[in-house]
Amino acid sequence: MATEGNLQAPTRHALDWKNPDFYDEDKCLDELERIFDICHGCRRCVSLCGSFPTLFDLVDESSTMEVDGVDKSDYWKVVDQCYMCDLCYMTKCPYTPPHEWNLDFPHTMLRAKAIKFKKGEVGVAERFLASTDVHGQFAGIPIVVQVANAVNKTSLARGLMEKVAGVDKDAWLPELAIKKFRSAAPEAKAVSVVDGDKTPGKVAIYSTCYINYNEPGIGMDLLKILDHNDIPYTLVEKEKCCGMPKLELGDLDSVEASKQANIPVLAKYARDGFAILAAVPSCALMFKQEIPLMFPSDADVQLVKEHMWDPFEYLMARKRDGLLKTEFPQKLGNVSYQIPCHGRVQNIGKKTEEMLKMIPETTINTIERCSGHAGTFGVKKAHHQTAMKIGKPVFKAMANMKDGSKPDYISSDCPLGGHHIAQGFEVNGLGAPELQHPLSLVAKAYGLK
Repeated sequence: MATEGNLQAPTRHALDWKNPDFYDEDKCLDELERIFDICHGCRRCVSLCGSFPTLFDLVDESSTMEVDGVDKSDYWKVVDQCYMCDLCYMTKCPYTPPHEWNLDFPHTMLRAKAIKFKKGEVGVAERFLASTDVHGQFAGIPIVVQVANAVNKTSLARGLMEKVAGVDKDAWLPELAIKKFRSAAPEAKAVSVVDGDKTPGKVAIYSTCYINYNEPGIGMDLLKILDHNDIPYTLVEKEKCCGMPKLELGDLDSVEASKQANIPVLAKYARDGFAILAAVPSCALMFKQEIPLMFPSDADVQLVKEHMWDPFEYLMARKRDGLLKTEFPQKLGNVSYQIPCHGRVQNIGKKTEEMLKMIPETTINTIERCSGHAGTFGVKKAHHQTAMKIGKPVFKAMANMKDGSKPDYISSDCPLGGHHIAQGFEVNGLGAPELQHPLSLVAKAYGLK
């Protein structure tokens, strides 16, 4: 007998993406109909993203006012609005496994996206936008970077990008770095490895495309924090994109190619007793959840999963080991901080907030809601305004501290989400507090900047 709701924590089933049935469109549409019917009868997720209002409008405007009245060709409108933040699965849905209805909305959307990709219905521009390693080839070449960054700020270039590449002319875009993080990173000062009960005493840094090519300063601040706490580190010998942008497109073969390049390298560090840190939540999540679900029987994948850490997850575990310095000479004042979706999905708790709250004379206003950026979703012409609409409650909630005062800083563990929030502040006239990544704020509080 079915029970209303789920009294147990949600669990994830492996993604059976090698099975030919996974790409059977008729079977996928049948599963979408089953899931949409449950969602229509529940509607708890209506405020999360565009997928659910789109679905419910389709149902309400159909001849039967039920899912059976919706043309299956319209299901793709729902699929296209999903950017796989995973919040419906993790925070809202009462019918996820182990409930017998076995409802996994994000991975069913992923299946549909994979079918769409296999059919050749994802354009060249979208595929290029998701090819972060390709964009990053130009980083670190000073003249090329300076020209590219300058050109990308012109209305002419942005209009052309919107027309050719589908990148909204008003969306914030990251600049290329003059020097890549992997080229600029200094060697660690600390040499002694001091293991704790909960933490390895040495760290391997998986740079991530964004920090390597766009904002190396965030990575530099992480290294300063590790040095300050006498934690020896090394950069992963070589790396490729984690695969998250390709996953969001449904390009699972490219995700596998990234896995084949990254996992053997990362597994070596795991076997050598390193904690592996990735400072972009989406990248950490790929190795903690998505790749392990795609390759559940690969021992090296599971090994890397067990050794992958969010930086603040690691630092706070280090504190519990009594091995983290907790003297902060620099106060920060008011900080409005947003926990990104892919941080929440890691099930690590509010570790960033926990560390920020240790800083004297610092008040934290924590917001647990999606910023709406969602990787490439928020920069596309088709979705930018939707992304700004989804993020608006976040922008407004972050604009005032709980006592009504204004924030000195706005911050998010997701660098792209942070810039999206900053743009939301500007567009909505909410003020101009300084945007800083949490790692940069902690480095500042330690007096390292």
